[in-house]
Amino acid sequence: MQTVSEKPNVICLMGPTASGKTALAIELVRRGGFQIVSVDSAQIYKGMDIGTGKPSAEALKQAPHRLISFKDPSDAYSAADFRRDASREIAGILAQGDMPLLVGGTMLYFKTLRDGMAKLPSADPAIRLAIEQLAQDKGWQAVHSELAEVDPEAAQRIHPNDPQRLQRALEVYRITGKTLSQFHLEEKNRSNSDNKLPFNLHYFAIQPPDRRVLHSTIEARFRNMLQLGLVDEVQALYQRGDLGLEMPSMKSVGYRQVWQYIAGDLDYDGMVERGIIATRQLAKRQLTWLRSWDDLHDLADPSSKSVDSVLNFVESIAI
Repeated sequence: MQTVSEKPNVICLMGPTASGKTALAIELVRRGGFQIVSVDSAQIYKGMDIGTGKPSAEALKQAPHRLISFKDPSDAYSAADFRRDASREIAGILAQGDMPLLVGGTMLYFKTLRDGMAKLPSADPAIRLAIEQLAQDKGWQAVHSELAEVDPEAAQRIHPNDPQRLQRALEVYRITGKTLSQFHLEEKNRSNSDNKLPFNLHYFAIQPPDRRVLHSTIEARFRNMLQLGLVDEVQALYQRGDLGLEMPSMKSVGYRQVWQYIAGDLDYDGMVERGIIATRQLAKRQLTWLRSWDDLHDLADPSSKSVDSVLNFVESIAI
């Protein structure tokens, strides 16, 4: 049986949105020996380039990214799908003699790759409808409060403004009487005992020490996206006629707010304000995930010092 030390190694570069992950990853590729696999639930979609912060065409020539721009915005794509696809891409990179570099901010994808998928119950339409009715009558904060009573760990992890995950967590409890956190813990224990992955995952995260600087960067980046044509990008998606705000692709931060502006539900200034706020809330959720992540190597910023830290680590595990 293969021991942990005999397994090939994979570097995971995590961090909140707008923290500089892509710039650091491209520099690592430039220094040689890495190939990038994107870990971003929005960058998977075709035609969603500006608002997802996809690398430019020039950057992609220097450092091609796997698992971007390969799904239509109308397509469903799950964390289990990502685990399957990422495992395939990792195997392909290792076969070429390079080191896989997984880069992104979709923490659920990283977790699912590491721990596998908990065997959760199928959706129950009646229970889902009841939760949606609770949210409509009393707001998603009421759903969050109920979840906090039965599953404090999940409630701490899931933001009140994240209705999709809130609904699913409470639905699982109402169906089974067992919390989502219990399901995940059981799956993690199975994963650890079975040692399923055929490679070692090593985690690095850019965690800006000053939250105010990150907030400023987020605002500047969102305004720049608007200048680059984000409204026109969303307009093209809106005019297709087969997409809507209920779809995961259109729930992506920025897209939802611009969609509401195009539909006439928000004025321009309101759209800008809500887009910036939603992106900051996403960054906060990402940082919350990272605070509880085991065996994490911290990087303060995407500087050359951080590049050297990753390279030095890679050299140390190659000995």
